[in-house]
Amino acid sequence: MSGPDSALILVVEDEAALRADIVEELHEAGYRTCAASDGRIALDLLSQTPPDLVLCDITMPGLDGYGLLSALREKRPDLAATPFVFLTALSEPRDVIEGKLMGADDYLVKPVDYDLMLATIAARLRQVDRIRSRHGGEMERLHRTLSGLSGGGAEQALDLITLGIVLLDGDGRVLHANRAARAMAAEGDFVTLTRGRIGAPEEICDRALRQTVAGALEAARAGSEQVSGVVLQRAADTISVSALVCALPHAGDPGASAPRIAVFLSPPACERRASEPLLMKLFGLTPTEARVAAALAGGGRPSEVASALEISQTTIAFHMRNLFQKTGTNRQTDLVALILAGPMMIDTI
Repeated sequence: MSGPDSALILVVEDEAALRADIVEELHEAGYRTCAASDGRIALDLLSQTPPDLVLCDITMPGLDGYGLLSALREKRPDLAATPFVFLTALSEPRDVIEGKLMGADDYLVKPVDYDLMLATIAARLRQVDRIRSRHGGEMERLHRTLSGLSGGGAEQALDLITLGIVLLDGDGRVLHANRAARAMAAEGDFVTLTRGRIGAPEEICDRALRQTVAGALEAARAGSEQVSGVVLQRAADTISVSALVCALPHAGDPGASAPRIAVFLSPPACERRASEPLLMKLFGLTPTEARVAAALAGGGRPSEVASALEISQTTIAFHMRNLFQKTGTNRQTDLVALILAGPMMIDTI
């Protein structure tokens, strides 16, 4: 019997009989469910109740599985850690690769093996619990460190850190920018600090940064932790900076001067040096995964990384899938931002 504390599974399947069978199997296994016959109905359900896992068919009328996954990853960053499992009759490797590069967590092939389905769901939910537990501890340490930095001498310590750090209050206004962040803003290539706001000189990057900050503020007000990455690119060339935007939720009333968002700015791409041994230790990566992660952080595209490491693009897709799982990210932008800012952030606080 499912109870109020059991995981909620969203089942998206246009075949009514199969949808009913899946729901029945999940109920018997102790899960709660909600069901939709297509992607658009699923989006409506997602706006009402966030599930713990999405089990979704690929080929559906209207909004198909790929479209639902894309909309979910783009419009619902709060569900970034929610596993998305495709249910499909497609078995071509290119279909699997396409879905995984978009952020799918796993595939189940029709006709459904219900024992395999239940085992896959259980494994993905356990993985999410491990990721949330690990990142919860890291965010708690970050929160404790930054919560006392407004209006005190402790802010001077941030000037000793080469990573750019900007703290924002509950209205999104700048409380403090360390020396590295101020220097980047003075150069005016990637980030701006004007009228008490953080932005970017490039219009597209500025819009993306402001939207990410707004989403982080909403998460902080709701008491939720959220980490999102934004790439800030220079107009003259392809050199970029990664911004890691972290919501800092507070219990109770934090006061007007308490930081609610921390923005970590990486060095420009031409200066990036990701430590492979540190990445292995921090995220539990294999040596090959660490090499792939470091190459991506250096600005390489997956195809370029595959060529440089002399491995196939299919193998790169496999390693990127593992990197997404181990870092708790779903997009390459977030992955690169975390690789660049995460180790420096954790090492220095």
